Amino acid sequence: MVRDHAAVNEQALALVQRLHVTPEPNPTSASLTTQAADAHRRLAALEGAAFDRAYVANEVAYHRAVNDALRGTLIPSAHNAELKSLLEAGLALFGAHQEHAEQLALQLR
Repeated sequence: MVRDHAAVNEQALALVQRLHVTPEPNPTSASLTTQAADAHRRLAALEGAAFDRAYVANEVAYHRAVNDALRGTLIPSAHNAELKSLLEAGLALFGAHQEHAEQLALQLR
């Protein structure tokens, strides 16, 4: 998952640079950033099996939130074909990550 996320981030950065645009903070990015910081604080207090279960539950929830943002906000509002294509590829990839995390969560019960 880390490799996949890094690859998509690199592609996004290259596209932003090629298009000479500057990403701006928005409600979607602010919400995802806040959720990530909150999860980091919660997870830092856990250990062992409790950490594992909470981490996987967070991965499911976070991928669901990102995929919902991609599907409901980011892809529909993308006017650039390259950006829309990158977002759609990200949705396919992160959808697979969500499914994997959901399966792992079932195993950790």
